[in-house]
Formats: sequence, C-alpha cells, structure tokens
Amino acid sequence: MQGFSVWIDADSCPVPVRNLVLKFAKRLQFPLYFVANRQLSLPDWENVHMIQAEATADAADNYIVANVEPDDIAVTRDIPLAARLIAKKITVLNDRGTIFTPENISEYISIRNFNYSLVTAGIQPERNGSYNQKNSNNFANCFDKEIQKKLKRYR
Repeated sequence: MQGFSVWIDADSCPVPVRNLVLKFAKRLQFPLYFVANRQLSLPDWENVHMIQAEATADAADNYIVANVEPDDIAVTRDIPLAARLIAKKITVLNDRGTIFTPENISEYISIRNFNYSLVTAGIQPERNGSYNQKNSNNFANCFDKEIQKKLKRYR
C-alpha cells in the first residue's frame, strides 16, 4: 500500500476524469474509491472500489468525509465538500485541475453562494462551459503532480 488513497466524488465526475484516475490506479496500484448514489461500471481490480451511498442529499459526501484519512487525495467539484475535506487536511482538487486550499476555499465558497443567490433570484449565472480537452489536460497534469508528491513521501 502507498500510504494514501484517492477518493472520487463520482456523482458528477466526468468520464474522462474517471478513465484517467483508473489508468493511474492500474499503473501505480494505490487504493481508489468511487463514491456515488448510483452504481458505476468499473473494472474488477483489487485496488478499485465502488461505494454506493444512499440516494439522499449529501450521503456520498458524508461517506467520503467519514472515511478519508490524512494524506488522501479527493476529487470533487462540490465546493462545500471540498471545504469539509480541507478542514481534515486532505488534498482536494476538482475535475478541471484546480487545487482547493485553506487559502482559496473561502473565495470559491463566496462565488458558489453568489451564483446560488443569482439562481434563486431567477438570474442564470455564467457557466464555465462544457468539459473539454483543455480541462482534461489540466486535471491530468494536476493529478499527476499530486500523486507524485504522495509517492515521494512514501518511498
């Protein structure tokens, strides 16, 4: 075992991200957990785990928060979940290659809350656009960098 696991908030994880982390997990053999409120089709590998949470609000998020360990990595686009994980000193990144940190998470929460207030007022905020190759490349580079940091620590 490497000393760390990777947790994927899989309810909204794009397929290219799922495929990329699976390639890393196959090559490097770290434990990889996909947590979602629905079953995903995943390879039957010893180090890859599918956790199906209850179909209730925040069930998958709560499962991840309850089960992560120090030094784990989590991938999510859910800002409140990212904040909860950062509080537990977990490395958190989104599917577009952004690292969430104690220094920047407040800004992301403010943006999320502002956008939510726009939606509740009937105003549609500007979207980031659909997931594309640039996002995938940014994620791949960021994820690789974070995995390499963990591997160096445990060699």
